[in-house]
Amino acid sequence: MYEPKTKQTEASVIEFIENVENIKKREDAYKLLDIFTETTGFPGKMWGPSIIGFGSYHYKYESGHEGDAALVGFSPRKAKISLYFTTDEAIQGDLLKDLGKHTSGKSCVYINKLADIDVDIMKALISQTVTFMQNIYPSR
Repeated sequence: MYEPKTKQTEASVIEFIENVENIKKREDAYKLLDIFTETTGFPGKMWGPSIIGFGSYHYKYESGHEGDAALVGFSPRKAKISLYFTTDEAIQGDLLKDLGKHTSGKSCVYINKLADIDVDIMKALISQTVTFMQNIYPSR
């Protein structure tokens, strides 16, 4: 049976951030923790060893595969900071145009530092993601 590798843990978010080697990334991680907490209304929780997630949803696919995942989150990785958003592609595309310096994948946005982006646009992406995911996966 499939076992997801990214699950919510009881590890300390603060302890994780304190162990981020790069001091600027650590400072940005604390700012992101405040922004995501304030914007979502959910406390940060560790998902796997390196993702700080906010809120959660339960998914179940037609194949029978199911699990839990964070609604939104971030990870201060060595190379870049990863921001996890999943929202309507058209809305996300419009917002990303105005975000600032970043690269992106399907549901991940990579930034070098918080100062490179427009925090208000990031807050809109966070809010859009929470609404989008809660509409797709209503609470049990």
